[in-house]
Amino acid sequence: MTRLPRPANPLRHLLLCAGLLAALLWTRGCLADTDDPPTVAGGVGMERLPSWPGAAASRNQPIPYVDIEIPNRISLSTLDGLQVDLIGGQVLHGGIYGDYQWGRDSDDLGVLRDKIAPLSPRLTMGGYLEWQLTRQIDVGTDLSHDTYGAGAYLDIYGEWDLPPVWLLQHSVELRWQAMNAPAMNRFFGINSVQASTLKVAAWQPGAGSQFASLEYDLFVPTSKHTGFALAVTYERLLGNAGDSPLVTRFGSRTQLSESVAFIYHL
Repeated sequence: MTRLPRPANPLRHLLLCAGLLAALLWTRGCLADTDDPPTVAGGVGMERLPSWPGAAASRNQPIPYVDIEIPNRISLSTLDGLQVDLIGGQVLHGGIYGDYQWGRDSDDLGVLRDKIAPLSPRLTMGGYLEWQLTRQIDVGTDLSHDTYGAGAYLDIYGEWDLPPVWLLQHSVELRWQAMNAPAMNRFFGINSVQASTLKVAAWQPGAGSQFASLEYDLFVPTSKHTGFALAVTYERLLGNAGDSPLVTRFGSRTQLSESVAFIYHL
């Protein structure tokens, strides 16, 4: 999963997620008598992640956790965004996809502050397809575009639910993401003025790969309805993203993220 920097106002994001959770709890009550009732989980935690896409330094931030699913209809997650399933098959799923993509704050740029522009968070919308190969393995792809017109993103992923160990549930996910040229330039480009300030060559990358990542997720139950969710992600910037002077001179192609959250699920 892509872990871009935090929103400009984390408190507002927490309140938004709380509102979404309350709304979906009401939905769950309305549909509780169906054969496939919704699943609802919520919680809070901490995440350690790169200060900005391509940064070598890391920072810590509180994170909300919301994960709601109405089987074969809709899912909403603070990690994976929104999916509205218009196919609803047993093997093939697909439909509308949406996500909220963080930008980068001036406070997180360190030595690059006032030398490259901060980026505001953006909403992306598009579509997705997902194949449930087995009960444990699914693969999928989503294609989305910045609703402000600042770029397009393609994701291809595969997830494997590993055999449980005692009460522990765990999984691994492989992901690859590509960007079109406007998106690549937004995050990794350097114009002539910035290049002069940074004393590097200007960089105007074209479309191509952004990163490949491997994520390990672990859920440790503490009761029937509670537990800890842990995640570790190893990400490697590729192509024009990894070759940007922002990364080679001031950051790192290797991006590590870790998170832990206390979860309550119904």
